[in-house]
Amino acid sequence: MFILQLAAILFASKIAGDVSVRLGQPAVLGKLLIGIVLGPTVLGIVSDTEILKEVSQIGVILLMFIAGLETDMEQFKRTGKAATFVGVLGIIVPLSLGYVAGEMIGLSTAQAVFLGLLLSATSVSISVQVLKEMNKLQSKEGSAILGAAVIDDILVIIGLAFLMSLTGSDVELGAVILKKVVFFALAILAAWKIVPLILRWFAPLRVDEAIISAGLIICFSFAYFAEATGVAAIIGAYIAGLGISFTDYKEEIFHKVETISYSIFVPVFFTSIGVAVELSGVGQHLWLIVGLSVLAILTKLIGAALGAKLAGFAWKSSVAVGAGMISRGEVALIIAGIGLEAKLLTTDLFSTIVVVVLVTTLVTPPLLKMLFAEKRAMKEVA
Repeated sequence: MFILQLAAILFASKIAGDVSVRLGQPAVLGKLLIGIVLGPTVLGIVSDTEILKEVSQIGVILLMFIAGLETDMEQFKRTGKAATFVGVLGIIVPLSLGYVAGEMIGLSTAQAVFLGLLLSATSVSISVQVLKEMNKLQSKEGSAILGAAVIDDILVIIGLAFLMSLTGSDVELGAVILKKVVFFALAILAAWKIVPLILRWFAPLRVDEAIISAGLIICFSFAYFAEATGVAAIIGAYIAGLGISFTDYKEEIFHKVETISYSIFVPVFFTSIGVAVELSGVGQHLWLIVGLSVLAILTKLIGAALGAKLAGFAWKSSVAVGAGMISRGEVALIIAGIGLEAKLLTTDLFSTIVVVVLVTTLVTPPLLKMLFAEKRAMKEVA
């Protein structure tokens, strides 16, 4: 059954992506929307099964692995200050106003803080794809967004651990922080020293596509290690890509992994986001969804943009960086799931948050396209 669903996803996502481009929007927007059409909300052709989630997870891991391979490290270093400011202010603003919103809708103090943390999360996988389509992934804005996403992930997870330790959940804050430190120390060391050795060891093997297999082994190992230490798997995959980008095998791995990813796994990831959405009963909480969606979009946009501006970016570039941080994606859904299990979210609020996450994900591609188009037009006029 999944084989037929996979065929339907690949066919529909490619057609929808093409239509989206013809309408002047990024292809990823069409792929997101077609997921809603294929899923239980409209046609019911594709179900949100466990195997779909697993294939989708491979898709987002490979997408961030490719982003790491494509990263210009010199540009990345130059935007370190901007990434820090964007990451920190991109958390402070949504966390503060999310807490206020939680208090206003009658949540307890712990639940309100959790809502703020949830709105502070960022998933740049959608932004990465849009920037890639526009050849802006290696721009200063793209580098700032990628760097800020790493900082964002660390701070939100530590904040979540701190909250859960205060609310009686079995979480040791010191252990959580130690795990993060261990992960980044070992991952950076491995990317620097061990990754080149693995690739050189695989290169002479007398089997087909040995180097590509080595690249994928490195990617998935880093992703697993990241997830095992409480860091998002996509951060591990990104660091793996960065490590390989310094070797002589970068181009070979990049081109072949890109082919594998965009032919199967990445389209499944984008489409599965829409498939996972269940819109029945949304009408009962419509105004709450609208309010939280507006709050989620504006707080991340304003906070991240202010961070970029303080780091010396022009206003147009700052707003573009802010737009790239809006999507909450799978990171927010994972945190929401933790909150539901820990009773920090009610079932109704969880369903509302899922729709809000979808809204932030759908808003990001056209907003980025518009802002970067405006920047390009201003440069041409100048």
